[in-house]
Amino acid sequence: MTVLVITGTGTEVGKTVVTAAVAAAALASGRTVAVLKPAQTGVGPDEDGDVAEVARLAGPVTTAELARYPEPLAPATAARRVGRAPVRPAEVAEAAAKLAAEHDLVLVEGAGGLLVRFDEAGGTLADAAELMAAPVLVVASAGLGTLNTTELTARELRRRGLDPLGVVIGSWPGEPDLASRCNVADLPEVSEAPLLGAVPAGAGGLPPAGFRASAPDWLAPRLCGRWDTEGFRERAGS
Repeated sequence: MTVLVITGTGTEVGKTVVTAAVAAAALASGRTVAVLKPAQTGVGPDEDGDVAEVARLAGPVTTAELARYPEPLAPATAARRVGRAPVRPAEVAEAAAKLAAEHDLVLVEGAGGLLVRFDEAGGTLADAAELMAAPVLVVASAGLGTLNTTELTARELRRRGLDPLGVVIGSWPGEPDLASRCNVADLPEVSEAPLLGAVPAGAGGLPPAGFRASAPDWLAPRLCGRWDTEGFRERAGS
């Protein structure tokens, strides 16, 4: 696996922190890592975006951003409103291929969910993943409502012939409610993909050294971690 696409089931599910955790775990295993953000929205020209946050938490990764738009909207809408060129799926695939030639792992972090539009033609992160023939990691929320959005995302990936590598819970609460505990067992069932990790709520607020040391504990071996899926399920009481 040289290129891994990371998508969320929606906004604010912990996608950037999961991307940082995967990068940190890969770095700890001795791999070189690049992080590509095709379209950054809601950030000004002199502000740090998602790739800067990944680098702050994970450590020495190569970062790349193809376009930036100031309003916190879907990339196609944000580009149109400021009169700038949109990002197109082929550009994402080309940039990822260039990074893959020089790195062991390239993480491509989407904006929002899988079908958020990049351009006026309806191009999406899913289209870019198709062009790259890359597996897709789905970041999901823990609680009520996550089963529907996770299943829809996984179904769309399979409809396109793409591989849902697995699901990571982007923000696991310190005191999980009944729905969250049950979802530990139900998420792999509805997605037909393994649960590959759970990042604790508030992990992004850890000091970088603590984040890097802990990241492998949150992710399964498939993601260069040492997370014990069955042990987590038992502790969650799912």
